[in-house]
Amino acid sequence: MNGQANKPLNQAHAATDHLDLLEAEALFILREVIAECRNPVLLFSGGKDSAVLLHLAYKAFHPGRIGCALLHIDTGHNYNEVIGYRDRMAARYDCQLYVRGVEDSIRKGSVRLRHPLESRNAYQSVTLMEAIAEFGFDACLGGARRDEEKARAKERIVSVRDEFGQWEPKNQRPELWSLYNTRVALGDHLRVFPISNWTELDVWQYIQREDIELPALYFAHARQVVRRGDILVPVTHLTPAQAGDTVETISCRFRTVGDISCTAPVASSANNVADIIAETAQCLLTERGATRLDDRASEAAMEQRKKEGYF
Repeated sequence: MNGQANKPLNQAHAATDHLDLLEAEALFILREVIAECRNPVLLFSGGKDSAVLLHLAYKAFHPGRIGCALLHIDTGHNYNEVIGYRDRMAARYDCQLYVRGVEDSIRKGSVRLRHPLESRNAYQSVTLMEAIAEFGFDACLGGARRDEEKARAKERIVSVRDEFGQWEPKNQRPELWSLYNTRVALGDHLRVFPISNWTELDVWQYIQREDIELPALYFAHARQVVRRGDILVPVTHLTPAQAGDTVETISCRFRTVGDISCTAPVASSANNVADIIAETAQCLLTERGATRLDDRASEAAMEQRKKEGYF
């Protein structure tokens, strides 16, 4: 009888413990890296994963200030709602926000587009490396997760990048007993992933528990799209409908938010966090597999970009 009465409480306690363990690991990594590194920076794009990471950084150092600045590499092709959210969160958490744009790299000649509407997503690597050189950052903390894509599943939590920002999968450090080596050679730097062990479902459950604000694009809304295979392409000035396309207005939301030119929504009626959690629990594809056009270029698209300096 008592066992039956206690069962719901025990189940709730187990779920809480799961998020608590993930949070504790992330807080430890944030404190360790920010304490050990000379000039770390937190990459903040305004997406859900970087929003969770920013919230964790706040908790790691509260009641003091977050122990590093924020950096956004802006492609110039982001949704206005996300840029407004980015600025609002930087002000709310009292953080120094650095913004460097792919447009800056285009003007300098370090990035050359093949045509005006080409996706700028991969070119963020160039602008990021220029920002690292400009400010002397020795560690970049970001919200990438192992469950997103197989190349990210292979990379360590604390990952060494060479002077060109390149990742070498066969040259990774062991991370036994959660011990992280933050030493780097002159010219090298670290990419650090405190929520690497989280899943998309963990992220949404944590957002619900901590009541973290997100851009409205993550929730169901009406939007014009065209269907290209199994992908919904939003109709925008950067991704216009082509001759022969049928434009539909459907209820959809974004599972991941990035460059307009390569990020697709999914059909959905989930307009609150609880409904998104229920929807995510039934998904068979990761958010990148379902919505990122740039990851569909080849089986090794992400790994190749990471070897070239991508986050």
